[in-house]
Amino acid sequence: MWRDFFADLRAQKLRTSLTVLGIAWGTVAVVVLLAFGVGLERQTLKRFHGLGDRIVILFGGRTTKPFAGFGDGRPIRLRPDDVPLIAGEVREIEHISPEFITRSARVRRGVKAATPAVTGIVPVYGLMRNIIPEAGGRFINDRDVAERRRVAVLGNELAKLLFEQEAPVGQQVFLGDTPFTIVGVMRPKLQNSSYQQRDQDRIFIPATTHYALFGDRFLNNIVYRARSSELTKLAERRVYETMGRKYRFDPTDKDALGFWDTSEWETKFGKMFVAFNIFFAIVGTFTLLVGGIGVANIMYIVVRERTREIGVRRAVGATRVDIMRQFFAEALMIVAMGAALGLLLSLGLVAALGGLPIKEFVGVPTISPAVLAATLALLAIVAFAAGLLPARRAAALDPVEALRS
Repeated sequence: MWRDFFADLRAQKLRTSLTVLGIAWGTVAVVVLLAFGVGLERQTLKRFHGLGDRIVILFGGRTTKPFAGFGDGRPIRLRPDDVPLIAGEVREIEHISPEFITRSARVRRGVKAATPAVTGIVPVYGLMRNIIPEAGGRFINDRDVAERRRVAVLGNELAKLLFEQEAPVGQQVFLGDTPFTIVGVMRPKLQNSSYQQRDQDRIFIPATTHYALFGDRFLNNIVYRARSSELTKLAERRVYETMGRKYRFDPTDKDALGFWDTSEWETKFGKMFVAFNIFFAIVGTFTLLVGGIGVANIMYIVVRERTREIGVRRAVGATRVDIMRQFFAEALMIVAMGAALGLLLSLGLVAALGGLPIKEFVGVPTISPAVLAATLALLAIVAFAAGLLPARRAAALDPVEALRS
């Protein structure tokens, strides 16, 4: 069988080479498209986690239903005392933080200055939002909040702007005319979205210091995280009920408060990427099927060219199973050669593309075990279909008619 196969390869070099290249190109299409899909999905998830893990951002809205003698169209503004109220009433919430944001104060150090989002928070905010300080620094702590300390944590890009190559921790910046001591710098992170400004450009100070300095009566947002993803929707209903009692609005009035559930959006994007990967797999599969059709056509030609040989083999005792096994194995060998070449090309191409400056946008193309398994499964199906039909035709030839040809 091997001797016949390699003899046919030597006799039909161009034909076999083109068939092998067709399978190789189909393999490359499947692997590279799915690798891009995996890389893009992982990059998007990293950006989601940069915004926060399972957090919900609560902000005020406007009523659309009359309730308890109050008309509709009434604005609901969140206040600092809403945070302990929600924490005490809604047991499904694990962590919660107020969020003051002002853009009216300039941060300066010498001649360098910026107008970032000055964000007043409590210590648990850093845990929820994945704001991790660089080594040698820290985040806002409970004593900072209790004593209204003038301390700050800088986003990494803001720190770079103000301090360039110097170490910011322990040094001072002026927030307006008020000096603040830098206690930490945020470790760089990916972030897919921001409701005011990306964290890399913000300055974080204790919520009590923010209130004392700027005198804001209302919060911009409340950020919280439920004890588990399964409790997030229940916590949302409980928050509606609690705030509805305080501000006298119908707890079924969904426009009275705004909720941005990041885990819900992450789930939606996950489903979208499943659809993307299915689409990529379909496109690659069609390309691979074209190569499989090429293999089947070549095997039909081989059967026709070797009809007399099949007749001789049958005449000297070969069974139909022997004939079928020979041609089926030859088809599998051609597909295996194309698959091996295609996988090698895919590895090289994915490695080359991974070195391009596109990681921030589309991630790093990754040949994951799932991608490899899907590709091998498709190759197995193509090889089986491309080899079975010509092999069955060869086995079904009548020996007498084959010898006459």
